[in-house]
Amino acid sequence: MQKSLVIGILMPTKKKIFITGANGLLGQKLVEQLVQKEEFEVIASGKGVCRLKGTGFRYVSLDITNPEQVNQVLEEIKPEIIIHGAAITNVDTCELNQETCYEVNVKATEYLVRAGEHSNSHFVYVSTDFIFSGESGPLDESAEPSPVNFYGQTKLEAEQFVMKNSTKWAIARTVLVYGIANDLSRSNIILWVKSSLEAGKEIQVVDDQFRTPTLAEDLATGCVLIAAHSAQGIFHISGSDFLTPFQMAIMTAEYFGLDKNLLKRADSSTFTQPAKRPLKTGFLIEKARKELGFEPKTFREGIAILANQIILARF
Repeated sequence: MQKSLVIGILMPTKKKIFITGANGLLGQKLVEQLVQKEEFEVIASGKGVCRLKGTGFRYVSLDITNPEQVNQVLEEIKPEIIIHGAAITNVDTCELNQETCYEVNVKATEYLVRAGEHSNSHFVYVSTDFIFSGESGPLDESAEPSPVNFYGQTKLEAEQFVMKNSTKWAIARTVLVYGIANDLSRSNIILWVKSSLEAGKEIQVVDDQFRTPTLAEDLATGCVLIAAHSAQGIFHISGSDFLTPFQMAIMTAEYFGLDKNLLKRADSSTFTQPAKRPLKTGFLIEKARKELGFEPKTFREGIAILANQIILARF
């Protein structure tokens, strides 16, 4: 009698991808997108309890400023990919609390890079347009950094450390990220303008700073594309519309049918802030389009997405 032959089908092993700052706006969007992809095993980390919604991921509480904890967690997980999005991003907070800012933005990045080297991880670091002086824009990946505030200095120093990584690395720089967090804890220019104008409040909005505002979902997509392509090097991941905050405010008012006359033009000298802002940044994203297939939403499309999310959040 002929014996039957049973052939087993080997399922491909999922790549472990480790996310820092998972409770934050970008982290939430990253986890949401990654759990939908079959090729990744998602391990999300943040300081304190998990504030993420949904399933399909593992959560680890981690203080990234504690090198022993970082080493222990990454030695256990051994991720193939690390996306490091955790940071203090409030520019004025960084200017006023430089020691804490440096510990989180620079030292913690060093701890993660070193720990990631032991597991031969592909290290993806999320950076910012604030590493630039603001003298010209929009900028491509070859532009020379020259930060004008402490936040920008810390992000640039962390970038430089990432580039010394002995394993694969990528840097995803971004600009003026906006979106809605799960717990509605974070405001942005769209929500600020909408709520102010609905209350009949006159507001001053700067018209001498230029950015390419980035929908949080688009930044997450850019990071996921870098991971999926095992891409290396620097990538500018942002929106493509080159706008001033005043222009963004006008577009927001028009979308929601609110009174644009309540919007008053201002320049940067109108406001007294601890940290200096670069006047003109914004990014050229042709490299990300060509090498990753990245294509962001327009700012108007971003407003529409947020408008829908606001409605859904009420239920």
